[in-house]
Amino acid sequence: MPINLHGVMQAPVTPLKDDFSFDGDGFAKMVDFHVRHGAPAIAWPHHKAESLNLTIAERKLGAEIAVKTVAGRVPVSIFTGTLCEEDSLDIAKHAQKIGADLLLTISPYCRRPTQEEIFDSIVRIATHTDLPMLTYNSPWRNGEGVEFTGELTQRLIERLPNYIGMKDASFHSEKFMEISRISLKMRPGFAIIMGVEHLLASYPLGACGSFSSSGAIAPNLCNKYFAALVANDWPLARECQYKISRLWRVFKEQYPSSLKGAMIMMGRPVGPTRSPLPTATKERIAFLRQQLEELNILQTEPHGW
Repeated sequence: MPINLHGVMQAPVTPLKDDFSFDGDGFAKMVDFHVRHGAPAIAWPHHKAESLNLTIAERKLGAEIAVKTVAGRVPVSIFTGTLCEEDSLDIAKHAQKIGADLLLTISPYCRRPTQEEIFDSIVRIATHTDLPMLTYNSPWRNGEGVEFTGELTQRLIERLPNYIGMKDASFHSEKFMEISRISLKMRPGFAIIMGVEHLLASYPLGACGSFSSSGAIAPNLCNKYFAALVANDWPLARECQYKISRLWRVFKEQYPSSLKGAMIMMGRPVGPTRSPLPTATKERIAFLRQQLEELNILQTEPHGW
């Protein structure tokens, strides 16, 4: 069956215990929380989940918990990005074995690969399993020029029948429109998912949804926001976008520790952030509380699991 990706999808953080070990029980509660509060898909472990600070064993365990907890209610994608491509292949094979629905891949880390090298890497991972695959376009993280261009996207669609969409965090409207124009003409069901919270501007141009940080704090707001987009209620959509954009600016500073600090404030304990990333200080949490109160989120969103 084709996978229908749409809406404000959730990429959970990774809960840790006080000793910085992986909290599997807490992760299961979080995944279930997201699904119960309207998340149309679960994706893990993205960068806000501290993916590069997790061991391969932890990533496999988390993937197993996610698939088991979701239990078919919504699609589950597993991120394969690692420093070693052999580990990415291992994670991809494991994702298929445990019943995940699709993969998310990224260009090679820690160097400036050419377009041909990115193509070869994505094809190798995509042909290692039978799962559908998304790519993650993140030039701001991997370096200017390390990106999925319209031409590269076209080549991948021509080569890979299981290439079904892209997470785009390029922040570049001209390049986004070129990818949208090419991909949706070649593959009308191609899912273009915004990697950050700027869905309002991209939705009329072909984006089907976003991977949200705000949903960890404000699922009611996210559901209201996407419903407004579907209904073409642009005044309400703008109102929601302004609030979500402000949330993103708050979380982006000391990311993802600010997000974790806000979740703890909402009664959803997710523990510290693993070194070398900082854990939110008491001063930072006090600032976050002030922001959430001003946005009327503390008062209107669910508390606890």
